[in-house]
Amino acid sequence: METEQAIESFRNAYAALRAEIGKVIVGQEEIVESTVIALFAGGHVLLEGVPGLGKTLLVRTLSEVLDLSFNRIQFTPDLMPADILGTNIVMETQGGRREFQFQRGPIFGHLILADEINRATPKTQSALLEAMQEHQVTAGGEIRKTR
Repeated sequence: METEQAIESFRNAYAALRAEIGKVIVGQEEIVESTVIALFAGGHVLLEGVPGLGKTLLVRTLSEVLDLSFNRIQFTPDLMPADILGTNIVMETQGGRREFQFQRGPIFGHLILADEINRATPKTQSALLEAMQEHQVTAGGEIRKTR
């Protein structure tokens, strides 16, 4: 009986989620359903299409409805791995000493929209792929979990 209740609870939550997304995204039922399924499965989604179809709006809406953080990364030829992963910066402590502190990059978010990945250098693409596949990044010689 517990299994049936869990299934019914999931159905209701899914229907509520679809209804909330449907308030913003209209006429894209198949892509919305596929994206939500991939999200539930812990996977990644490749959204292709001409500008203006609402790809960014879909991901932003998902993040708002699910109360998840959202970051968008615009890949360009001059984007460096540290620009997406983060880097160590020098911070002054209350005692006047200086120490390195890791400043997280945009890859440390729940939902990430990586736009025009093909424009980035191989090293930057590799850094993104490490985060996607292994749920971790290597920055400043340390491995940091992204989840």
